[in-house]
Amino acid sequence: MNSRERVQQALNHEEADQIPLDLGATAVTGMHVQTVYNLRQALQLDKPGTPVKIVEPYQNLGEIKPDLIDALGVDVVGVQPQNNMFGFKNEDWKEWEYFGGTPVLVPDKYNIVAEANGAFHMYPEGDQSVPASGWMPEGGWYFDAIERKPELEDKDLNVEDNLEEFAAISDEDLEYFRTTVDRLYEETDQAILVNIGGTAFGDIALVPGVWMKAPKGIRGVEEWYISTVTRREYIQEVFTKQCEIALENLKKLYGAVGDKVQVIFMSGTDFGTQNSTFLSPKSYRELFQPHQKKLNDWIHENTSWKTFMHSCGSTRNLISDFLDSGYDIINPVQWTAKNMEPAELKAEFGQRACFWGGGVDTQKTLPFGTPADIREEVKMSIRTLGPGGGLVFNPIHNVQPQVPVENLLALYDAFTEFRTY
Repeated sequence: MNSRERVQQALNHEEADQIPLDLGATAVTGMHVQTVYNLRQALQLDKPGTPVKIVEPYQNLGEIKPDLIDALGVDVVGVQPQNNMFGFKNEDWKEWEYFGGTPVLVPDKYNIVAEANGAFHMYPEGDQSVPASGWMPEGGWYFDAIERKPELEDKDLNVEDNLEEFAAISDEDLEYFRTTVDRLYEETDQAILVNIGGTAFGDIALVPGVWMKAPKGIRGVEEWYISTVTRREYIQEVFTKQCEIALENLKKLYGAVGDKVQVIFMSGTDFGTQNSTFLSPKSYRELFQPHQKKLNDWIHENTSWKTFMHSCGSTRNLISDFLDSGYDIINPVQWTAKNMEPAELKAEFGQRACFWGGGVDTQKTLPFGTPADIREEVKMSIRTLGPGGGLVFNPIHNVQPQVPVENLLALYDAFTEFRTY
Protein backbone atom coordinates (compact mmCIF):
# COMPACT_ATOMS: atom_id res chain seq x y z
CA MET A 1 0.00 0.00 0.00
CA ASN A 2 1.39 3.41 -0.89
CA SER A 3 1.08 6.58 1.17
CA ARG A 4 -1.87 8.00 -0.74
CA GLU A 5 -3.86 4.81 -0.31
CA ARG A 6 -2.84 4.56 3.34
CA VAL A 7 -4.09 8.07 4.15
CA GLN A 8 -7.30 7.54 2.20
CA GLN A 9 -8.13 4.40 4.15
CA ALA A 10 -7.44 6.10 7.47
CA LEU A 11 -9.74 8.97 6.44
CA ASN A 12 -12.39 6.40 5.51
CA HIS A 13 -12.14 4.93 9.03
CA GLU A 14 -10.51 1.73 7.83
CA GLU A 15 -7.30 0.12 9.04
CA ALA A 16 -4.62 0.24 6.38
CA ASP A 17 -1.26 -1.56 6.45
CA GLN A 18 -0.06 0.99 9.01
CA ILE A 19 -0.99 4.34 10.54
CA PRO A 20 -0.11 7.28 8.25
CA LEU A 21 2.24 10.08 9.30
CA ASP A 22 2.18 13.81 8.62
CA LEU A 23 4.99 16.30 9.11
CA GLY A 24 4.81 19.72 7.51
CA ALA A 25 1.77 19.39 5.25
CA THR A 26 0.17 22.36 7.02
CA ALA A 27 1.28 25.40 9.02
CA VAL A 28 -0.02 23.68 12.17
CA THR A 29 1.64 20.27 11.66
CA GLY A 30 5.18 21.40 11.00
CA MET A 31 8.45 21.92 12.84
CA HIS A 32 10.46 24.96 13.84
CA VAL A 33 13.47 25.57 11.60
CA GLN A 34 15.99 25.07 14.43
CA THR A 35 14.50 21.66 15.16
CA VAL A 36 14.40 20.69 11.49
CA TYR A 37 18.10 21.55 11.26
CA ASN A 38 18.97 19.44 14.31
CA LEU A 39 16.90 16.51 13.07
CA ARG A 40 18.49 16.59 9.64
CA GLN A 41 21.94 16.63 11.24
CA ALA A 42 21.07 13.71 13.52
CA LEU A 43 19.82 11.69 10.54
CA GLN A 44 22.98 12.64 8.61
CA LEU A 45 20.98 14.09 5.74
CA ASP A 46 23.24 17.17 5.51
CA LYS A 47 26.80 18.19 6.16
CA PRO A 48 27.23 20.36 9.28
CA GLY A 49 26.38 23.98 8.55
CA THR A 50 24.00 23.25 5.67
CA PRO A 51 21.19 25.78 6.02
CA VAL A 52 17.47 24.96 6.15
CA LYS A 53 14.85 27.13 4.48
CA ILE A 54 12.32 29.02 6.57
CA VAL A 55 9.15 28.35 4.56
CA GLU A 56 6.65 29.94 6.96
CA PRO A 57 8.22 33.09 8.41
CA TYR A 58 5.47 33.98 10.90
CA GLN A 59 6.21 30.85 12.96
CA ASN A 60 9.66 30.28 11.41
CA LEU A 61 8.80 26.77 10.29
CA GLY A 62 11.49 24.80 8.48
CA GLU A 63 11.22 23.11 5.10
CA ILE A 64 10.41 19.40 5.17
CA LYS A 65 12.30 18.25 2.09
CA PRO A 66 11.67 15.00 0.20
CA ASP A 67 14.72 13.29 1.70
CA LEU A 68 13.38 13.93 5.23
CA ILE A 69 9.94 12.74 4.13
CA ASP A 70 11.53 9.51 2.91
CA ALA A 71 13.69 9.09 6.00
CA LEU A 72 10.73 9.33 8.37
CA GLY A 73 8.10 7.67 6.19
CA VAL A 74 5.86 10.74 5.93
CA ASP A 75 2.64 10.08 4.00
CA VAL A 76 1.31 13.59 3.25
CA VAL A 77 2.57 16.58 1.27
CA GLY A 78 1.06 20.04 1.47
CA VAL A 79 0.43 22.83 -1.01
CA GLN A 80 0.23 26.27 0.58
CA PRO A 81 -0.64 29.62 -1.04
CA GLN A 82 2.12 31.30 -3.05
CA ASN A 83 2.42 34.23 -0.63
CA ASN A 84 3.34 33.61 3.00
CA MET A 85 1.79 35.22 6.08
CA PHE A 86 3.68 38.46 5.48
CA GLY A 87 2.46 38.73 1.93
CA PHE A 88 5.59 37.92 -0.08
CA LYS A 89 6.72 34.84 -1.96
CA ASN A 90 9.32 32.42 -0.67
CA GLU A 91 11.93 33.14 -3.31
CA ASP A 92 15.37 34.71 -3.90
CA TRP A 93 16.82 32.93 -0.88
CA LYS A 94 19.67 34.37 1.15
CA GLU A 95 21.67 33.03 4.07
CA TRP A 96 21.13 34.09 7.65
CA GLU A 97 22.13 32.77 11.06
CA TYR A 98 19.19 32.29 13.37
CA PHE A 99 19.41 33.02 17.09
CA GLY A 100 21.45 30.23 18.65
CA GLY A 101 23.61 29.82 15.57
CA THR A 102 21.28 27.79 13.34
CA PRO A 103 22.15 28.39 9.65
CA VAL A 104 19.04 29.13 7.61
CA LEU A 105 17.88 30.43 4.25
CA VAL A 106 15.24 33.16 4.22
CA PRO A 107 13.35 34.84 1.38
CA ASP A 108 14.84 38.06 0.11
CA LYS A 109 12.06 40.14 1.68
CA TYR A 110 12.51 38.55 5.11
CA ASN A 111 13.87 41.46 7.17
CA ILE A 112 17.15 40.52 8.83
CA VAL A 113 18.25 43.97 10.08
CA ALA A 114 18.29 44.07 13.87
CA GLU A 115 16.91 47.07 15.75
CA ALA A 116 18.91 48.79 18.48
CA ASN A 117 17.31 46.55 21.12
CA GLY A 118 18.19 43.40 19.17
CA ALA A 119 14.64 42.80 17.98
CA PHE A 120 13.65 42.18 14.37
CA HIS A 121 10.71 43.75 12.63
CA MET A 122 8.88 42.27 9.66
CA TYR A 123 7.03 44.33 7.08
CA PRO A 124 3.98 43.56 4.94
CA GLU A 125 5.10 42.46 1.49
CA GLY A 126 8.63 43.16 2.73
CA ASP A 127 8.03 46.90 2.24
CA GLN A 128 9.98 48.85 4.84
CA SER A 129 8.40 52.14 3.77
CA VAL A 130 5.24 51.23 5.71
CA PRO A 131 4.86 50.41 9.43
CA ALA A 132 6.09 47.00 10.54
CA SER A 133 3.43 44.32 10.99
CA GLY A 134 5.42 41.80 13.02
CA TRP A 135 8.24 41.73 15.53
CA MET A 136 10.49 39.14 17.14
CA PRO A 137 12.53 40.01 20.26
CA GLU A 138 16.22 39.24 20.47
CA GLY A 139 16.57 35.53 21.15
CA GLY A 140 12.96 34.90 20.16
CA TRP A 141 11.60 32.06 18.07
CA TYR A 142 8.50 33.48 16.38
CA PHE A 143 7.05 36.74 15.15
CA ASP A 144 4.18 38.40 16.98
CA ALA A 145 1.63 40.50 15.13
CA ILE A 146 1.80 44.25 15.57
CA GLU A 147 -1.71 45.62 15.69
CA ARG A 148 -1.81 48.61 13.37
CA LYS A 149 -5.46 49.17 14.15
CA PRO A 150 -7.00 52.42 12.99
CA GLU A 151 -9.02 54.60 15.32
CA LEU A 152 -12.30 52.73 15.58
CA GLU A 153 -15.57 54.60 15.26
CA ASP A 154 -18.72 52.53 14.85
CA LYS A 155 -20.27 55.09 12.52
CA ASP A 156 -17.30 54.64 10.15
CA LEU A 157 -17.27 50.83 10.13
CA ASN A 158 -17.59 49.38 6.65
CA VAL A 159 -17.93 45.63 6.14
CA GLU A 160 -15.77 45.88 3.03
CA ASP A 161 -12.82 46.87 5.23
CA ASN A 162 -12.82 43.45 6.89
CA LEU A 163 -13.26 41.76 3.52
CA GLU A 164 -10.23 43.32 1.84
CA GLU A 165 -8.18 40.14 2.22
CA PHE A 166 -10.87 37.95 0.70
CA ALA A 167 -10.96 38.14 -3.08
CA ALA A 168 -11.56 35.97 -6.11
CA ILE A 169 -8.65 33.61 -6.65
CA SER A 170 -6.43 34.88 -9.46
CA ASP A 171 -5.65 33.01 -12.66
CA GLU A 172 -2.00 33.03 -11.59
CA ASP A 173 -2.79 31.36 -8.29
CA LEU A 174 -5.08 28.81 -9.95
CA GLU A 175 -2.32 27.88 -12.36
CA TYR A 176 0.11 27.56 -9.45
CA PHE A 177 -2.22 25.17 -7.61
CA ARG A 178 -2.91 23.19 -10.79
CA THR A 179 0.72 22.70 -11.78
CA THR A 180 1.90 22.01 -8.23
CA VAL A 181 -0.81 19.44 -7.55
CA ASP A 182 -0.21 17.79 -10.95
CA ARG A 183 3.51 17.52 -10.22
CA LEU A 184 3.04 16.05 -6.74
CA TYR A 185 0.38 13.65 -7.98
CA GLU A 186 2.69 12.31 -10.71
CA GLU A 187 6.04 12.46 -8.91
CA THR A 188 5.04 11.21 -5.45
CA ASP A 189 2.68 8.68 -3.94
CA GLN A 190 1.88 10.88 -0.95
CA ALA A 191 -1.60 12.16 -0.15
CA ILE A 192 -1.97 15.81 -1.18
CA LEU A 193 -3.34 18.45 1.20
CA VAL A 194 -4.16 21.91 -0.18
CA ASN A 195 -4.79 25.23 1.57
CA ILE A 196 -6.04 28.06 -0.64
CA GLY A 197 -6.83 30.41 2.25
CA GLY A 198 -9.98 32.42 2.82
CA THR A 199 -12.12 29.53 4.11
CA ALA A 200 -11.59 30.09 7.86
CA PHE A 201 -14.00 32.40 9.63
CA GLY A 202 -12.58 34.63 12.37
CA ASP A 203 -9.14 33.03 12.56
CA ILE A 204 -7.57 35.33 15.15
CA ALA A 205 -4.05 34.91 13.74
CA LEU A 206 -5.32 36.51 10.54
CA VAL A 207 -7.38 39.33 12.02
CA PRO A 208 -4.45 41.82 12.36
CA GLY A 209 -3.68 41.34 8.64
CA VAL A 210 0.10 41.17 8.99
CA TRP A 211 0.44 40.86 5.19
CA MET A 212 -1.53 44.07 4.56
CA LYS A 213 0.13 47.46 4.31
CA ALA A 214 -2.80 49.44 5.72
CA PRO A 215 -5.43 47.16 7.25
CA LYS A 216 -8.80 48.75 7.93
CA GLY A 217 -11.82 47.70 9.95
CA ILE A 218 -11.67 45.70 13.18
CA ARG A 219 -8.04 44.58 13.43
CA GLY A 220 -7.30 44.33 17.14
CA VAL A 221 -7.43 40.86 18.72
CA GLU A 222 -9.31 42.02 21.80
CA GLU A 223 -11.65 44.23 19.79
CA TRP A 224 -12.46 41.38 17.40
CA TYR A 225 -13.46 39.01 20.19
CA ILE A 226 -15.57 41.72 21.82
CA SER A 227 -17.18 42.50 18.47
CA THR A 228 -18.45 38.93 18.05
CA VAL A 229 -20.86 39.91 20.85
CA THR A 230 -21.27 43.68 20.62
CA ARG A 231 -21.16 43.95 16.81
CA ARG A 232 -22.50 40.53 15.90
CA GLU A 233 -24.57 41.80 12.98
CA TYR A 234 -21.43 43.34 11.46
CA ILE A 235 -19.36 40.17 11.96
CA GLN A 236 -22.21 38.09 10.53
CA GLU A 237 -22.25 40.22 7.41
CA VAL A 238 -18.46 39.85 7.04
CA PHE A 239 -18.78 36.08 7.32
CA THR A 240 -21.69 35.93 4.86
CA LYS A 241 -19.81 37.78 2.16
CA GLN A 242 -16.58 35.92 2.89
CA CYS A 243 -18.46 32.65 2.50
CA GLU A 244 -19.76 33.68 -0.93
CA ILE A 245 -16.24 34.48 -2.11
CA ALA A 246 -14.80 31.29 -0.62
CA LEU A 247 -17.46 29.13 -2.28
CA GLU A 248 -16.64 30.50 -5.72
CA ASN A 249 -12.92 29.99 -5.08
CA LEU A 250 -13.49 26.38 -4.07
CA LYS A 251 -15.41 25.78 -7.29
CA LYS A 252 -12.54 27.23 -9.32
CA LEU A 253 -9.97 25.21 -7.38
CA TYR A 254 -11.85 21.98 -8.02
CA GLY A 255 -11.96 22.82 -11.71
CA ALA A 256 -8.17 23.15 -11.64
CA VAL A 257 -7.11 20.18 -9.50
CA GLY A 258 -10.10 17.83 -9.38
CA ASP A 259 -9.88 14.75 -7.21
CA LYS A 260 -6.09 14.59 -7.26
CA VAL A 261 -6.35 16.30 -3.86
CA GLN A 262 -7.30 14.18 -0.86
CA VAL A 263 -7.57 16.83 1.87
CA ILE A 264 -8.34 20.53 1.95
CA PHE A 265 -7.42 22.75 4.90
CA MET A 266 -10.56 24.69 5.73
CA SER A 267 -10.22 26.31 9.15
CA GLY A 268 -7.51 27.32 11.59
CA THR A 269 -9.80 29.27 13.92
CA ASP A 270 -9.07 28.44 17.55
CA PHE A 271 -12.21 27.90 19.61
CA GLY A 272 -10.52 26.58 22.76
CA THR A 273 -8.23 27.61 25.59
CA GLN A 274 -6.36 25.25 27.90
CA ASN A 275 -9.41 24.97 30.14
CA SER A 276 -12.52 25.83 28.17
CA THR A 277 -13.95 27.15 24.92
CA PHE A 278 -13.96 30.79 23.84
CA LEU A 279 -17.71 30.72 23.23
CA SER A 280 -20.81 28.68 23.97
CA PRO A 281 -22.20 26.03 21.60
CA LYS A 282 -25.18 28.34 21.04
CA SER A 283 -22.94 31.20 19.90
CA TYR A 284 -20.94 28.85 17.68
CA ARG A 285 -24.11 27.57 16.02
CA GLU A 286 -25.42 31.06 15.42
CA LEU A 287 -22.25 32.80 14.22
CA PHE A 288 -19.93 30.22 12.65
CA GLN A 289 -21.77 27.03 11.81
CA PRO A 290 -24.02 28.21 8.96
CA HIS A 291 -21.07 29.45 6.89
CA GLN A 292 -18.81 26.51 7.65
CA LYS A 293 -21.60 24.08 6.78
CA LYS A 294 -22.31 25.80 3.48
CA LEU A 295 -18.70 25.36 2.34
CA ASN A 296 -18.36 21.80 3.65
CA ASP A 297 -21.68 20.77 2.11
CA TRP A 298 -20.57 21.96 -1.32
CA ILE A 299 -17.28 20.08 -1.02
CA HIS A 300 -18.95 16.84 0.02
CA GLU A 301 -21.61 17.10 -2.68
CA ASN A 302 -19.16 17.86 -5.50
CA THR A 303 -15.72 16.45 -4.64
CA SER A 304 -14.02 13.53 -2.95
CA TRP A 305 -12.02 15.86 -0.65
CA LYS A 306 -11.94 15.48 3.11
CA THR A 307 -12.12 18.74 5.07
CA PHE A 308 -9.54 19.62 7.73
CA MET A 309 -10.32 21.72 10.79
CA HIS A 310 -7.71 22.96 13.28
CA SER A 311 -8.67 24.24 16.71
CA CYS A 312 -6.40 24.20 19.72
CA GLY A 313 -7.51 23.78 23.30
CA SER A 314 -10.40 22.29 25.21
CA THR A 315 -13.07 21.97 22.52
CA ARG A 316 -14.88 18.82 23.56
CA ASN A 317 -18.25 20.51 24.02
CA LEU A 318 -18.00 21.84 20.43
CA ILE A 319 -16.65 18.78 18.59
CA SER A 320 -20.11 17.40 17.85
CA ASP A 321 -21.02 20.78 16.36
CA PHE A 322 -17.81 20.82 14.31
CA LEU A 323 -18.80 17.46 12.86
CA ASP A 324 -22.35 18.64 12.23
CA SER A 325 -20.77 21.53 10.29
CA GLY A 326 -19.28 18.94 7.96
CA TYR A 327 -15.66 18.75 9.00
CA ASP A 328 -14.09 15.33 8.51
CA ILE A 329 -10.78 15.92 10.27
CA ILE A 330 -10.12 17.33 13.74
CA ASN A 331 -6.65 18.69 14.56
CA PRO A 332 -4.49 18.96 16.71
CA VAL A 333 -6.35 16.68 19.18
CA GLN A 334 -5.00 18.51 22.21
CA TRP A 335 -5.73 15.86 24.82
CA THR A 336 -3.51 17.76 27.27
CA ALA A 337 -6.28 20.38 27.62
CA LYS A 338 -9.16 20.05 30.07
CA ASN A 339 -11.84 17.41 29.33
CA MET A 340 -9.96 16.13 26.29
CA GLU A 341 -9.07 12.59 27.48
CA PRO A 342 -8.09 10.65 24.32
CA ALA A 343 -9.97 7.44 25.16
CA GLU A 344 -13.16 9.43 25.69
CA LEU A 345 -12.65 11.38 22.46
CA LYS A 346 -12.22 8.15 20.55
CA ALA A 347 -15.27 6.55 22.12
CA GLU A 348 -17.50 9.58 21.63
CA PHE A 349 -16.39 10.86 18.23
CA GLY A 350 -14.23 8.14 16.66
CA GLN A 351 -16.94 6.91 14.30
CA ARG A 352 -17.38 10.37 12.78
CA ALA A 353 -14.07 12.23 13.17
CA CYS A 354 -10.66 11.51 11.80
CA PHE A 355 -8.11 12.59 14.40
CA TRP A 356 -5.08 14.26 12.80
CA GLY A 357 -2.51 14.77 15.53
CA GLY A 358 -2.56 13.86 19.21
CA GLY A 359 0.71 11.96 18.86
CA VAL A 360 2.76 13.49 21.66
CA ASP A 361 2.51 16.53 23.93
CA THR A 362 4.58 19.33 22.37
CA GLN A 363 4.18 21.66 25.37
CA LYS A 364 5.82 19.46 28.00
CA THR A 365 6.71 15.89 27.12
CA LEU A 366 8.56 16.40 23.83
CA PRO A 367 10.75 19.33 24.95
CA PHE A 368 11.18 18.39 28.62
CA GLY A 369 10.51 14.67 28.97
CA THR A 370 12.83 11.70 28.51
CA PRO A 371 12.97 9.41 25.47
CA ALA A 372 11.22 6.80 27.61
CA ASP A 373 8.43 9.28 28.41
CA ILE A 374 8.01 10.02 24.72
CA ARG A 375 7.93 6.35 23.75
CA GLU A 376 5.14 5.64 26.23
CA GLU A 377 3.11 8.66 25.14
CA VAL A 378 3.40 7.77 21.46
CA LYS A 379 2.38 4.20 22.24
CA MET A 380 -0.61 5.39 24.25
CA SER A 381 -1.86 7.78 21.57
CA ILE A 382 -1.58 5.22 18.78
CA ARG A 383 -3.18 2.42 20.81
CA THR A 384 -5.98 4.76 21.91
CA LEU A 385 -6.77 6.78 18.77
CA GLY A 386 -5.67 4.34 16.07
CA PRO A 387 -7.96 1.26 16.21
CA GLY A 388 -10.45 1.07 13.37
CA GLY A 389 -8.67 3.74 11.34
CA GLY A 390 -9.39 7.44 11.66
CA LEU A 391 -5.92 8.52 12.80
CA VAL A 392 -3.18 10.41 10.97
CA PHE A 393 -0.24 10.68 13.35
CA ASN A 394 1.33 14.03 14.11
CA PRO A 395 2.42 15.67 17.37
CA ILE A 396 -0.02 18.01 19.10
CA HIS A 397 0.66 21.10 16.96
CA ASN A 398 4.03 22.19 15.56
CA VAL A 399 7.24 20.77 17.01
CA GLN A 400 8.86 23.60 18.94
CA PRO A 401 12.48 24.87 19.02
CA GLN A 402 15.00 23.68 21.59
CA VAL A 403 13.71 20.09 21.62
CA PRO A 404 16.60 17.74 22.51
CA VAL A 405 17.58 15.78 19.43
CA GLU A 406 17.41 12.50 21.36
CA ASN A 407 13.76 13.27 22.02
CA LEU A 408 13.10 13.88 18.34
CA LEU A 409 14.68 10.56 17.44
CA ALA A 410 12.70 8.85 20.20
CA LEU A 411 9.48 10.30 18.78
CA TYR A 412 9.95 8.88 15.29
CA ASP A 413 11.55 5.64 16.49
CA ALA A 414 8.52 5.03 18.70
CA PHE A 415 6.13 5.85 15.87
CA THR A 416 7.90 3.37 13.60
CA GLU A 417 7.71 0.74 16.33
CA PHE A 418 4.00 1.17 17.07
CA ARG A 419 2.51 2.42 13.78
CA THR A 420 1.06 -0.93 12.75
CA TYR A 421 -2.52 -1.56 13.80
